[in-house]
Amino acid sequence: MELYFHWFDLLGIAVFAATGTLAAWRKQMDGFGVIVLATVTAIGGGTLRDVILDTPVIWLSDNSYFVAIFTAAVLTILWVRKRLLIPNNALQIADAVGLAFFVIMGTQKALDHGASGFVAIMLGTMSGVCGGMIRDVLCREIPLVFRGELYAMTCIFGGLVYVQLLEFEVAKMPAMLAGMIALLALRLAAIRWHLTIPVFGKKGDLR
Repeated sequence: MELYFHWFDLLGIAVFAATGTLAAWRKQMDGFGVIVLATVTAIGGGTLRDVILDTPVIWLSDNSYFVAIFTAAVLTILWVRKRLLIPNNALQIADAVGLAFFVIMGTQKALDHGASGFVAIMLGTMSGVCGGMIRDVLCREIPLVFRGELYAMTCIFGGLVYVQLLEFEVAKMPAMLAGMIALLALRLAAIRWHLTIPVFGKKGDLR
């Protein structure tokens, strides 16, 4: 089972590294910029989660995470070079897939370290959104999590589905897949139909 979790983690790392590479391509960064953006996107959220949990940061002792990052970056570069046009929502879709993996894996890791269900969901959400926030800030863009469409709420929803299924004594792997699918479906729906949460503020111009 632990081997499956490790591969899920690596897959999430690879997908988020690909989103960092796509963002670097859109900003016409050089090769160094591509690697930096791919790396901080892939491991930024997980690193912050591990620091809060006071547990060793996993990539410090496992080089497979960097292999996944570099492989994903190279494959993404080769892909974009062979295509003259990249869909405008390619970054958002790839980011949604990365969220699905990272949030659920982050939630599980928090549970493994004794966190309550509520705290685990929050740390899982942090795992998913913080790397993308760093990526967007470095690209001088408003982070996706702040752009109106459902983003952090989809992470909370996916984590909640996962934790509740575990409470109902559903096996870990099916519960994990259900949480990922629930998160991904809601995020893709938000992208497709521009689903948002209410914006609170005063009507009229502010002076």
